[in-house]
Amino acid sequence: MLPICTSGIFIRDKKILLGLRSYSGLEYIDGDFRTTPGGRCDEGEEVEATLRREIEEEVGFKTFEIKEKLGVVPGAKKGDMVHVFICDTAEEPILMEPEKFKEWKWFNISAIPDNFINPHILKIIQTLCGSSRYFD
Repeated sequence: MLPICTSGIFIRDKKILLGLRSYSGLEYIDGDFRTTPGGRCDEGEEVEATLRREIEEEVGFKTFEIKEKLGVVPGAKKGDMVHVFICDTAEEPILMEPEKFKEWKWFNISAIPDNFINPHILKIIQTLCGSSRYFD
């Protein structure tokens, strides 16, 4: 079975929440890259439970709504499959894992950085930014 991962795209006031994570010493990536909050499923864990756990661990959100599942895309690491969700919260991000992340920041949809760890998620974000469905 392929490794299952999650990604939460948080949209608020025409902005998207992105983290800056440092990767070094990995065979598939090296450097600082933008990412959405999320992570790997533990054995036997449901996908939405993983999303909730990872988001609380990474940005400290205790209360948020999973609005819609957008689909499943390949992960940055070969073999990973990432379940991507649109989420919403009134909370502000907290840097919960400073050993992994440099920051969490809201980016205006007109200024989305392109140094993403996962180009498939970047493509989803770019598509969302061109849609009035989430940005009216």
